[in-house]
Amino acid sequence: MNNILDHSLIGQRYFFPRKGFFADPFWVEVDGARLACSYHEINPGAKTLVHFHGNGEIVDDWRGDFVTLINQMGCNCLLAELRGYGQSSGQVQLGKMISDVAPTIEALKCKEQDLIFFGRSVGAIFALEAAARFPNAAGLVLESAIADVLERLLLRVHPDELNIDLSTLRNVVDQQLNHQKKIALFKGDVLVLHSVNDGLVDVSHGKRLYDWAPERKTIKLFDQGDHNSIMMLNAEEYFACLENFIRSLD
Repeated sequence: MNNILDHSLIGQRYFFPRKGFFADPFWVEVDGARLACSYHEINPGAKTLVHFHGNGEIVDDWRGDFVTLINQMGCNCLLAELRGYGQSSGQVQLGKMISDVAPTIEALKCKEQDLIFFGRSVGAIFALEAAARFPNAAGLVLESAIADVLERLLLRVHPDELNIDLSTLRNVVDQQLNHQKKIALFKGDVLVLHSVNDGLVDVSHGKRLYDWAPERKTIKLFDQGDHNSIMMLNAEEYFACLENFIRSLD
């Protein structure tokens, strides 16, 4: 195995894919898989928000009101799908999923400065990879996001089960999933959204990401909602905050 992050145990225990169907996907060809994304364009010259969903979610969960609201903010919207999720082919393998980010962005053929990356929960892994690969993008939104991936992996997989020691796993994660280094490379504006009542990804993750981000950054901590209800229970304030952020971008 070339990349320990592609180990089947990580895929089986850390990710919760499900299948789904919608008409006319925006297909993205990647190494060994075909990703069924969903693209909603209002103006080819507008900024494009690229949304990476959370664990247990699929693109089709976001194709309704969320896209409508993003379009009303003046943005095109790409709902990025992961291999093994929704209609996408391929197996759920973290290393390959990270490698899929760049070709997903490149398929849009957008100017880098017109891109806004949005990562929710596990989707932050891929949004931060996008931010590191395309550091001149306009904006980065991290909602209920993970700061320390190693911490999360160790909740479900012991290094011995991967036939490596903790030091080796730490080094692999540091090389490929160091969110502090990735966000430090980003030159655009950053918005962090998190619930103080998040029982799955503690609010300390959001605070760390905010602290690591360069100067042009905003954090909004919500008193209502938890990991899975943050958007629903704070909808008016949540989308007002997001719209203010998007409209403030150059």
